[in-house]
Amino acid sequence: MVSIRAGPVSVGGVPINNHLILAAGILGTTGASLSRMLNAGAGAVVTKSIGPEAKDGHAGPCVVTLDDGILNAMGLPNPSKEFLQEISPLKGKPVIASIYGGNPEEFATVAEWFRGIAAGIELNLSCPHAEGYGSALGSDPALVESCTRAVSRLGMPTWVKLTPNVTDIAAIGKAAERGGASAVVAINTVRAMRISTGLRRPVLGNRFGGLSGKAVFPVAVRCVYELYEACTIPIIGCGGISSADNVIEMMMAGARAVEIGSAVMPDVRIFETIAKALYSDDGIPADSIVGCAHA
Repeated sequence: MVSIRAGPVSVGGVPINNHLILAAGILGTTGASLSRMLNAGAGAVVTKSIGPEAKDGHAGPCVVTLDDGILNAMGLPNPSKEFLQEISPLKGKPVIASIYGGNPEEFATVAEWFRGIAAGIELNLSCPHAEGYGSALGSDPALVESCTRAVSRLGMPTWVKLTPNVTDIAAIGKAAERGGASAVVAINTVRAMRISTGLRRPVLGNRFGGLSGKAVFPVAVRCVYELYEACTIPIIGCGGISSADNVIEMMMAGARAVEIGSAVMPDVRIFETIAKALYSDDGIPADSIVGCAHA
């Protein structure tokens, strides 16, 4: 397997300690858990998605573990502006605030809360199971552009997390770029469901949810590949990454860094595990393989 050189990098306007980032929604609900992940080897961390108003989320069951992934329908539960108390002590660290809203104005309002506290903002325009939010906006290029512009004009690094549940993810990526995005993150979860044959009803309380984990990795690689050919801004790969070889594959598809989420559940030390196999003193520069599969 190819190995790369270790060292700090800058992606989408955010200096990070290495190429491995904790994805939104995984151990991102408290300042303590975010700090724990940084200490455990994550190069940066993304918070749980925070919105303009506090939400309780969907009724359970909200998370179901499958053989090849995880199905969830949390419904964006969050404490809204009170979350600032959690991450304020982490000011100056590579913490990215994931935010959502129902329109450009709400996105701008929430982003403003994190000015001077978070290292950057990640727009959740891709959650597949929150009515009126996420992919409800993220499947419309015009809305993606306007929501992105509302935040990027504030002067903070602005990442846009994209949904795979569209016919043309490249068009959505280009809309984010037109809106001033510093980077795009691909992908969020794939809209999915399972039914309990014993109970004769959906396994999730919300019926539909988002599929993450190893099962979606090939989808994520394809999306990153398409975005690399359509966009000029950096791409952060996300979806089913669980090994150093997965990271290299994502980079070859066009990613400059990756986010890791579901793989944290079975191995909370996953960042250290991957880093040991990914980095070596005689490794090649990471930039030399980014997008090389397009040659």
